[in-house]
Amino acid sequence: MSKLPIKLNDLLRQRTVEGERIEYKAGWNPDAIIRTVCAFANDFENLGGGYVVIGQDCDVSGQPVFPPVGLADNQLDKIQKELLAACQLIQPPYFPVFSLEDVEGRKLIVLWVPGGHNRPYKAPEAITSKKKTWHHYIRRYASTVEAKGDIEAELIGLAAKVPFDDRYNQTARVGDLSKSLAQAFLEDVGSELAEVAPGLSVESLARQMNLAGGSTESPWPKNVGLLFFNETPERFFPGVQIDVIWFPEGAGGDRFEEKIFKGPLARMTRDALNYIQRNYLRETVIKHPDRAEATRVWNFPYAAVEEALVNAVYHRSYEEREPIEVRISHDEFIVVSFPGPDRSVRMEDLQAGRAVSRRYRNRRIGEFLKELELTEGRSTGVPKILKVMAANGSPSPLFETDDDRLSFVIRLPVHPLAMGGISLTAQVTGEVTGEVTGEVTGEVTGEVERLIRGLNQEMSRQQIQDALVLKHEDHFRNSYLKPALAAGLVEMTLPNKPNSSNQRYRLTHQGQLWLQARLRLGKG
Repeated sequence: MSKLPIKLNDLLRQRTVEGERIEYKAGWNPDAIIRTVCAFANDFENLGGGYVVIGQDCDVSGQPVFPPVGLADNQLDKIQKELLAACQLIQPPYFPVFSLEDVEGRKLIVLWVPGGHNRPYKAPEAITSKKKTWHHYIRRYASTVEAKGDIEAELIGLAAKVPFDDRYNQTARVGDLSKSLAQAFLEDVGSELAEVAPGLSVESLARQMNLAGGSTESPWPKNVGLLFFNETPERFFPGVQIDVIWFPEGAGGDRFEEKIFKGPLARMTRDALNYIQRNYLRETVIKHPDRAEATRVWNFPYAAVEEALVNAVYHRSYEEREPIEVRISHDEFIVVSFPGPDRSVRMEDLQAGRAVSRRYRNRRIGEFLKELELTEGRSTGVPKILKVMAANGSPSPLFETDDDRLSFVIRLPVHPLAMGGISLTAQVTGEVTGEVTGEVTGEVTGEVERLIRGLNQEMSRQQIQDALVLKHEDHFRNSYLKPALAAGLVEMTLPNKPNSSNQRYRLTHQGQLWLQARLRLGKG
């Protein structure tokens, strides 16, 4: 009997409520079940199909009830035969993956229904009716509904339009899929298929995981299989990589450091995230004289960084030859991917966290990323970035694209209280490595803070000294001016002529944000 490529307990207990990708049926109801199979096969929004769990009852809120009602042993063969006959009535015929499962001593039938390659599919309104009428069905939230009018016309327009990640790759062979990588994935997600995988051939395992298809004599791997389960997917998809670029002098500076990540999609993503977290994410601890609890802020909160990068991996086009770019400087974290969001997504809705894509570019990639708990899907990434940045006290992120939707940019501004510490650390060590925590006043000294507070316009060195009542030029330069410049909080008006008599100094944008943040914390 076929095994599911996911852990059934996750299906039933973690994803507890009926939704677009799961439907519970207490008993065998062929009419309703075949309509739902048809709807999942049509996969109108490219979510990757779905699952029908037969023998599992649910309450009025859609949550499964335990223990499930289950199916009697003497029903199982009958249901399987009737299911086979009913699936032949779908036009064109469609057969889901059948799996018999045991939950708390009760027998359940689970139908895995991946999005079909021959959509649109039609199913009879009533299987048992002598005079049958066929309709197109789709999923709308937790319901199966008939596609009518413009929706039906749009569904028909999707005929033969299979998302790129779910297409067969005829430049590769099934043998290009790594059995060891597939087994590691199954073990990682807790699939029962992991138990029998060692005894299966690469082709059999790939077919069970819906990573390959075609005729027995000429099977083909799918693009999603090569992206996740081949050691060098860039051989088949040039540009499948993540470039992490660090600009110690800012994006306009002459120096940068680059590290490139390649390999299977999940590993590449995790490796890039680990590298970024280890080298570029910093926590600043601000101690307060009037209370024991310190304020802790991150320059870029990890959860927002993770969502931004995984969003790019999920939604980029793998037909494009451009890599994902992560551009990091002292003042912002940027993720650039190609192309931009679907034109149905309005940028003002995206900026407000309200945007929902009509149709997903990569239905299978999203499915695997969700199993690995790297994404939740369903347009939750942008709202989560907004929420995490707000919780950290960071400025709002920015989402950008061009008129032709050729690229998509996510900008995460640095927390203003973290900027001084990052810049000073970079100046002293030459790179941003190791863990940096400490009082802000230990990184932005009292002298630097005095200078920032006194510099309310463009001023000459002498004007600043006079405002701060400082007589000794060397002391002012070494203790006040140079650290402030190194921290990126103060800048010269004539940076190419540092010794000019017309030289003036002013707060940078970062310096203004830092000062505003200190005032909000009652440090003014």
